[in-house]
Amino acid sequence: MAEEYDLIILGGGTGGYVAAIRASQLGLKTALVEKGKLGGTCLHKGCIPSKALLRSAEVYATTKRSEEFGISVSDVAVNFTKVQERKNKIVEQLHKGVQHLMKQGKIDVFEGTGRILGPSIFSPMPGTISVEMNNGDENAMLIPKNVIVATGSRPRTLPGLEIGGNVMTSDEALVMEEIPNSIIIVGGGVIGIEWASMLSDFGADVTVIEYADRIIPTEDKEISREMQRLMKKRGVKVVTSAKVLPETLTQADGSVTISAEVKGEQREFTAAKLLVSVGRQANIEGIGLENTDIQVEKGYIATNEFFQTKESHIYAIGDVIGGLQLAHVASHEGIVAVEHIAGQNPAPIDYSLVSKCIYSSPEAASVGYTEEEAKEMGFKVKTGKFSFRAIGKALVFGEADGFVKIVADEETNDILGVHMIGPHVTDMISEAGLARVLDATPWEIANTIHPHPTLSEAIGEAALAVEGKAIHG
Repeated sequence: MAEEYDLIILGGGTGGYVAAIRASQLGLKTALVEKGKLGGTCLHKGCIPSKALLRSAEVYATTKRSEEFGISVSDVAVNFTKVQERKNKIVEQLHKGVQHLMKQGKIDVFEGTGRILGPSIFSPMPGTISVEMNNGDENAMLIPKNVIVATGSRPRTLPGLEIGGNVMTSDEALVMEEIPNSIIIVGGGVIGIEWASMLSDFGADVTVIEYADRIIPTEDKEISREMQRLMKKRGVKVVTSAKVLPETLTQADGSVTISAEVKGEQREFTAAKLLVSVGRQANIEGIGLENTDIQVEKGYIATNEFFQTKESHIYAIGDVIGGLQLAHVASHEGIVAVEHIAGQNPAPIDYSLVSKCIYSSPEAASVGYTEEEAKEMGFKVKTGKFSFRAIGKALVFGEADGFVKIVADEETNDILGVHMIGPHVTDMISEAGLARVLDATPWEIANTIHPHPTLSEAIGEAALAVEGKAIHG
């Protein structure tokens, strides 16, 4: 027998389950369909497990430097089995938390693969959901007034570069049983650099091959240059302006070899493993889009500013619509979609206000426009930059590399962008995010008294530096 709902959500990742919770708060009868585990990619194959591994790598790297802090430690070694056990324990704890939230919100969870049906005896409009249950039970038929597609994404691969053997994506890397002694990472974006940082800290010989002329190419150029300098300082080999040639891939027992065209010259690279990190692609296959008028553009579902598709009662959020493929973005997209469904008149998301983070060592974080983007948009810009080397807390931490950079509009003094690289900047970027939301000026940040000693003093000093007034620089 078919069951009726105000809202059915396909996908229980960060975007999907947050949308379900908000719908429950607004009194909508809600069902969530998830074929894997609640929490999706972020919890099980992305944000959380990778950061757990990064933290273990950071502890190991810090312990090896313990003499700098006056602490003598002997026989420092990585027990990677325990590293993975700790990661799994954190993931499981958070997974139970999400399950509890679903019960608390009285949200019906269907464990299976959902598919959108066309007009039928159940509804004159496309949108009825057929769920192929994981446990083999008869398909569940769910009749919604509204649908949100939140089926997420998966790692993208390169044509001809097949995954298997010694070649993997981040999905396979997360469940490695041992640390490879060497690895080639194809792709120097956010995920590639996080893996390069982690595996280097664990002792692997790392080579990053990036197609663009710099790593993390979507970040401010000064951030990219500093990240590349510090990666090389740690022994990571960085090769830019390089086009990988998949047809040259060969695998042997315990090794992989591939060539790349680097500035007109073909070079060969060999390592124990090869990690493909060239972005992510939307999971839109097999969910019944062909039974609707929903448009797909360049592999992503097209929506309006409130995340409605061409079928006005069917919405889509998160990685399936492209844009900023970030967990916190998917969550907010889900909230906006649900509030629009409920007639709450939400404000559209201004993506220039979204903070972005890279959890490598050093960390990097940003919000707003890069200096290059601001100039291309026609702004007359002024910038202020302040190094962590002049920040007492950074010296205490033993992590003084990096800086904070503020980009401001010379005419209005509004902050256009803030870019950071250095210790714990992913925890500091929210101050800059709030400044962007409030159209703050460097003067307002500079007159926010930052406690001493803290790393956040670098933000205040960078704000002063915009007008050439930095105290300690």
